[in-house]
Amino acid sequence: MIEIKTIKTKAEIGKFIDFRTELYRDDPCACPYLFSEEMADLYQGPKDAQPYWDYCEAEYYMAYKDGKAVGRIAAIINHRANKKWNHKNVRFGYFDFIDDYEVSEALIKKVEEYGLSKGMDTIIGPMGFIDLGREGMLIEGFDYEQTMHANHNFPYYREHMETLGFAKDNDWVQNMVKVPDAVPEKFVKIANLISTRYGLHAKKMTKKEAIELGLGHRLFEVLNKCYQDLYEFSEIDNALIERMVKSYVSFADMNLVTLICDKNKDDEMVGFGVTFPSFTKALRKTDRGRVWPFGWIGLLKTLYTKWFHYSETVDLLIIGVLPEYRSKGANALLFNDLIPWYQKYHFKQALTLAMMETNDGVLSAWQYLDAKTVKRLRSYKKKLL
Repeated sequence: MIEIKTIKTKAEIGKFIDFRTELYRDDPCACPYLFSEEMADLYQGPKDAQPYWDYCEAEYYMAYKDGKAVGRIAAIINHRANKKWNHKNVRFGYFDFIDDYEVSEALIKKVEEYGLSKGMDTIIGPMGFIDLGREGMLIEGFDYEQTMHANHNFPYYREHMETLGFAKDNDWVQNMVKVPDAVPEKFVKIANLISTRYGLHAKKMTKKEAIELGLGHRLFEVLNKCYQDLYEFSEIDNALIERMVKSYVSFADMNLVTLICDKNKDDEMVGFGVTFPSFTKALRKTDRGRVWPFGWIGLLKTLYTKWFHYSETVDLLIIGVLPEYRSKGANALLFNDLIPWYQKYHFKQALTLAMMETNDGVLSAWQYLDAKTVKRLRSYKKKLL
């Protein structure tokens, strides 16, 4: 018999987070997520709560069988996204379970009941609270290392979803790109051409400029415009932007962040590329994603990989170019600037962010590089009865 328990306290949320880590302990391609970040995202504490709680609500559940934890799931409603897209969706996320259909069915049923009680008519997922969170269930690419920015799961998850009556709603793909020995000549030519013809150029920013002078805030404003028509996206508001600027920029190596600016518009930012060394190796050496007592060593080496060369992979975290500049070849400026830095840091490969399979403009950006699709993630949907 499956027992479902609603998770509420901070201690219970800690067990909710740890369940996934224990489930994947022996998976050579998995890594734990950073425990402190997971707790900050999930716990709606009285102090320093995430800004998205102003327009999201959620419940968390864990499944037990014979007194042992065997699964977990979150039921999430993002009212802002539902309003924008005229949907009545309840999202499921943080969905992990043993290979037992009773378990997965019981957990999904709790989300369905929660959604119906809130007036929702469709269940979709896996999705998080906001659209920069981890989305999609891995359905291809199980033998490639995960990144902390994307979901990773066992192959049997897909079989469970289809058995439970879910259908495909959207697919994303991730490419592995070999860092070339030299910037492709095509990128160099395009970068020089658009710099001369359109006044576009690559620019670096300091942490002071990002945090105190507003460039970090501007980056997320550009992101809102770039992503506004993408799957289930809803605008990131000022409160969340400020939080993300402080959290990301505090740890970012600014050499791995590039802006595209337009000289003809007072050097206005029109695109960006934010990349980070992969934390997968470092997270594997932590105690269940916890920094203390010794996990900080690998994380510090990753953050300062320009000196330690600790990570061989760079994660292309978020990349965006305003729609009116995409056809002008602005992506070439990004790679023309970033590839030499990747070479200096001794990165061997780059793993792209999850890209919608229908986004031909983004997918075509890799045509001049040695790139191949290594992962596919899928979101599912089902009408509620």
